[in-house]
Amino acid sequence: MGRVRPLLAAAAAALLCCYCYGGAAADAVAESCDAIRDFVDVSFCASRLRSVPGAAAADRHGHLLMAADLAAASGASARDAAAALARDAEGTGGGGPAARDALEACGILYGAASVPALRLMRGYAAARSWGAARALLPLTGQAGIGCDAALAGAGSAAAATGMAGANREFDQLSTMATALLNKAS
Repeated sequence: MGRVRPLLAAAAAALLCCYCYGGAAADAVAESCDAIRDFVDVSFCASRLRSVPGAAAADRHGHLLMAADLAAASGASARDAAAALARDAEGTGGGGPAARDALEACGILYGAASVPALRLMRGYAAARSWGAARALLPLTGQAGIGCDAALAGAGSAAAATGMAGANREFDQLSTMATALLNKAS
C-alpha cells in the first residue's frame, strides 16, 4: 500500500501534464483568434483555422500563413464565380451588360489585385519580412469591397446576390490574415 499511493500520485501527475499539454496545443487556435477578436468573429476564425491540418500545433505566425492561404483560395474561388456569372449575365435574369461589366470587374479585382497580393504577402510573412508584407495590405482586401461596389452600381440584384457570399467570405478571411499579420509582427 505504501508503494501504490506514490505510484498513483505519479500517474495522476503524468496524466495531468499530458492533459494540460494537449489542451495548450488545442488552445493555440483559440488564442490566435481571441487576439484578433476586435476585427474578426472568433468562431469564424477558429472554424476556418481548425479546418487546416496542423493548426492546433501552430503558433500565431503559422496561423497567419494559414489565414493568408485560406484568403487566397477564397479569392480565387470568388474570381472563378465572378467569371462564371459574367458569362451568364447576358442570359435571362442575368442583369445585362452592366451586370456583366461589374462581374468582370470583380474577376479583375480578385485575379489581378487581391489574390496575388495575398500570395506575395504570405511569402513575405513566411520570411518574416514584415515591412514588405505590410506594404501589400492596401491590395489584399480590396476585391470584396470593390466587387460589392461595382455590383451595387450595376443595379443587378441577381449578380449582387450571386457574389454576396463569396465576397463576405473573402472579406472575413482577408481581414483575418491582416489582423494576424499585425499581431505576429
